[in-house]
Amino acid sequence: MKKFTDESMFEIIDYLEKFLQNNQIVSFEVLNPDIGIDNYSGKKIQLEEEYIYHSYKSWTDLAELMFCKMYTPTIITKNTICLKFKKLDISNSFHKALNDEKNEKYGVESDFSKINKNEEPAFLFPYQKALIHTKVYEKKQILNLGVNRADEFEIIKNIVYPEVFEKIKFIGIDYSKSAIEEATKRFPSENFEFYSYDINKLDELNLAKSDLIISIGTLQSSNIDFKLVFMSLIQNYLEVGGSIILGFPNCRWIESDMIYGAKNPTYSYPEQSLLYKDVYFCKKYLQQKKFKVTLTGKNYLFLTATSIKKH
Repeated sequence: MKKFTDESMFEIIDYLEKFLQNNQIVSFEVLNPDIGIDNYSGKKIQLEEEYIYHSYKSWTDLAELMFCKMYTPTIITKNTICLKFKKLDISNSFHKALNDEKNEKYGVESDFSKINKNEEPAFLFPYQKALIHTKVYEKKQILNLGVNRADEFEIIKNIVYPEVFEKIKFIGIDYSKSAIEEATKRFPSENFEFYSYDINKLDELNLAKSDLIISIGTLQSSNIDFKLVFMSLIQNYLEVGGSIILGFPNCRWIESDMIYGAKNPTYSYPEQSLLYKDVYFCKKYLQQKKFKVTLTGKNYLFLTATSIKKH
């Protein structure tokens, strides 16, 4: 096992890049990030200045950037711990799954269904803040495009009073039939409507306008005309004075782990030009329509827009 106590992060990365391969575990010894504490006696200790400490945050960041899973550290000596990195299988991802009549890429039996975004702080925290920013508790009707099994509605349920939640009308649309069936089971109340439908043909549903529209990672799908659908939502489905929350994935899922960085098909490392191109288009368009626009989040970028027009 390689020992690193006075080497720089550059040397550590160089070592890992040489030895890490798919599903391989690499162990290495580093200084205990609990700086200056002897885990055996509980006493403070002093190490020589040439030793380099890295926090646990640094190690988890490194694991993610190198597409690895970091295992629970183990104590080696009173000053050092053992870290184990396992290289994730990049090919093991729902993003590469087929989507046809036999295989629902986002259905209840898919790899996608194993993911629970609501338990990921990088999604939950900024999404919750976006909802509060739009004053979700004042909304009368909420439309969610790409609702899947209605996880985003679950968060709304958790942050508004029950008597308020029961008065809001929720409409969820998703192409996956099995996901919509699951959503209907989760929310069987009369104030919920779910449709298994093609978002490109939204006009066929004759929906009333909503005062909050939510779409997380859906409008950028390859089978959707992003700009056309987006502009139609603002013009035809959003009430005057309404709000919109768009979630742009700046991550990918590998072996059910959320890994930071949008994936460009022609670039092996996360590359975000296309992502920000779409975000900028939406922001500029909404500002021209007299919306106040904010952009928050990291692994998911949340564009939140609230109208400054008078009702």
